[in-house]
Amino acid sequence: MTGGGKISTGVMFALVLAVNSVATQADTALELLQQLNEFPHARLLELEQEEVLDYEVGLGAIQKIGGAWRFKDSERFNGRVSSYTWQIVDGFTSIEVMNTLVDEAQQLEGAELLFACDGRACGRGVQWANRVFHEPLLYGREDRQRYRVYSLGGDPRSLLIMFAASRTADRQYLHAELLEVKP
Repeated sequence: MTGGGKISTGVMFALVLAVNSVATQADTALELLQQLNEFPHARLLELEQEEVLDYEVGLGAIQKIGGAWRFKDSERFNGRVSSYTWQIVDGFTSIEVMNTLVDEAQQLEGAELLFACDGRACGRGVQWANRVFHEPLLYGREDRQRYRVYSLGGDPRSLLIMFAASRTADRQYLHAELLEVKP
């Protein structure tokens, strides 16, 4: 509790997700992302699903190499990708929501962090927004961006990719992709 008997935003967020988690613990990354659709402070802006061939997943910062923007390290995969973009509202930040998603993702079977970066260490935010995710609204303050890639065990293997972006206090965005890898 803070002064005046009010509960802080972070505590309230944790309480909402804790209650939600107890009621329905996600068994898969897809269930985890679908649960976020029901979080009252996340508005789903876009959901796309498509089959992909040689889909590049960044496993390093994005940087300019030889005049071209590239990942410091990456891998290519075939499979099916489901992409979600949410706007985070009501005073919550995209980083708070992403941190909760990360905590939940780490509980999934075979979860292994492949790459993580915070802030400017990720590279130019405009490149992440436009070249990587093809979502210009994800361009925000570089010091407030976060990127995570998890490998999730099982057969077939999946990759969970998350990117948090903050334009202003009222323009917070979270983008997540679930790539179901096919040989």
